[in-house]
Amino acid sequence: MTRAARRSWSLACAGLALGLVGCDAIRSGAHPDLPPFVTRPDGSMHVVYERTVLAASRRVGEPYERGQPELDPAGMRVFVGSSDRGLYAVRADDGTVLWRFETLGFVQCAPLYDPGEDVLYFGSNDGALYKVRAKNGQLLWRFMTNAEVSRRPVLANGTLFVANANDTVLALDPKNGELRWHQHRTPAMGMEVAGYSGVTFFRDKIYSGFSDGTVVAFDPATGAERWQPVDLAAEVEAQTGEAPRYLDVDTTPVADTLQTGPVVFVASYAGGVYALDAETGSQVWSNTGVLGVSELVLWTEEARAEPPSPARRLLLASSGTSGLWGLDPETGAEVWRRSLPSGGVSAPVAIAGALMVSTTRLGIFLLSPLGGDLIDGIHLADGSAMTPAARGTRAFVLTNAGTLLALRVAPPLAHFEPNRTPL
Repeated sequence: MTRAARRSWSLACAGLALGLVGCDAIRSGAHPDLPPFVTRPDGSMHVVYERTVLAASRRVGEPYERGQPELDPAGMRVFVGSSDRGLYAVRADDGTVLWRFETLGFVQCAPLYDPGEDVLYFGSNDGALYKVRAKNGQLLWRFMTNAEVSRRPVLANGTLFVANANDTVLALDPKNGELRWHQHRTPAMGMEVAGYSGVTFFRDKIYSGFSDGTVVAFDPATGAERWQPVDLAAEVEAQTGEAPRYLDVDTTPVADTLQTGPVVFVASYAGGVYALDAETGSQVWSNTGVLGVSELVLWTEEARAEPPSPARRLLLASSGTSGLWGLDPETGAEVWRRSLPSGGVSAPVAIAGALMVSTTRLGIFLLSPLGGDLIDGIHLADGSAMTPAARGTRAFVLTNAGTLLALRVAPPLAHFEPNRTPL
């Protein structure tokens, strides 16, 4: 293991507050001041390999690697974008670069892999959306959206849907990249938070959030609005008596079915987290105390008979200002909250019964979904702003220094059956 990924005391000394528990917790594997990897080097997370992927000569003006890798389990490939303007395909087993496709801007978009055609769809900060062959990176088509594309596209019902940073949702023909429809909202005046919402297809609608504080449902075939735009900025103003400084709805809507019916979860940067009726847009619940949220993830775990374990569901809200939250999806009530290192945190990713997050300044951490307590961590000198990609007990992430890490997680639960495939 090289210096970049070495487990280090510095995590314990850097103001980390991932597990707010008592002194006895050290025996149960979580303590904010003495993480288990300090006294137990062979902990839960292990680096399988690390490969320098980016060419340093190509990096210009971007200190972070963002987005998320895309996995092709059948082909044993990992696809990942980079700040050197390229999309890379690498071998999952050893990190060997198979090919690189260069664009005119940073590739901070999570690619979408379609195994049916063996193709990739991805966006670039050059404003274009691309379709390339997964076997060799050959360009099939390029569509200019006129603003950066950093959210993963969605392929549904024979149409490719994507949002760009200019508050525009587009529907394209995936075969040739021809535009079928688009919808644009005028960006709000004033300050905006970096980042924006992606699109979600659920049942018979396309959902997205916008920088003016609204959430909209569209008809997938025509782009017509299916319900009146929900103005969460107005909700905040009604609650506080003044207009919020930041109006943004930057989270990609998350779909779920509650006891009351189908909903989409969204978050307003200044107004909290909301559950909206998927059919009408009416508010089901809100938690206005969860502020600064940039990512929402629904975590589920099936019930087990041996040892007995109930089914569990949590809505996870990731915030660079207020930490990582576990919310009850049915009511929005806080189940737990954990402070996180300053500077930003990725969306949490489920792996081997735990949650993995990257932090911009420190490294990668493994947390318990039951209470947010720290399980393990790996210090990275340059941190990692990218959301990991995981399958079974394996995870992949690109550090801010341009190093691809392949990680293995030892299951924290004795009864967990690991995926025995290499990826």
